[in-house]
Amino acid sequence: MRGNTPIAAATQDRLVALISPVVQGAGYDLEELILTPMGRRSQLRVVIDRDEGISLDDIAAMSHAVADVLDDDEGVIGKAPYVLEVTSPGVDRPLTEPRHWRRAIGRMVEVTLRTASSSEGSPSPEVTPLRGRVANYDGAAVTLNVDGIEHLLPMSDLGAGKVQLEFNRPDQPDEGAKRERPRRQHKVKKGARGGEMNADDALPSAEDT
Repeated sequence: MRGNTPIAAATQDRLVALISPVVQGAGYDLEELILTPMGRRSQLRVVIDRDEGISLDDIAAMSHAVADVLDDDEGVIGKAPYVLEVTSPGVDRPLTEPRHWRRAIGRMVEVTLRTASSSEGSPSPEVTPLRGRVANYDGAAVTLNVDGIEHLLPMSDLGAGKVQLEFNRPDQPDEGAKRERPRRQHKVKKGARGGEMNADDALPSAEDT
């Protein structure tokens, strides 16, 4: 999770402390939280995920839950209006945490493998790109199927991975349709109890743009 400006860093820490228990208590992981100034208002983007995936109903439920907790502590962002966006990770999210690799089982990924080689007696790291399908993850290593050959890759040797888009796979829907979901947003205007919320507005999906 990251902030966009030094000024927003302290506010973001407060937001993480406020929102993380709500997200985790509902059974999700808080993958990212970004507060971005947008002129006279701010945008708060909350990215959630879980092993079972995220549906539009999950997004709607967490949007309301996060908005409620922000209303209860209206000083955390300030008096300026802000937009709350709750969404799921896109396919371009790097695979960096153990839970990311667990959720990537069955997916085609590209990853860099750090290996050691010797040059004139001095060991130096080499980076080798690999592309294959994640066959298994046991908590300590990823089993990657590369052209029919399975490679057991310790987590300590892996760089950040990236899921590759696959179209027309027979065992799952088109990746673009699966991951590009409409993003529900709350527009919050500070009021008597901390905010007047419009939960019916949604950002356009990829098909609408």
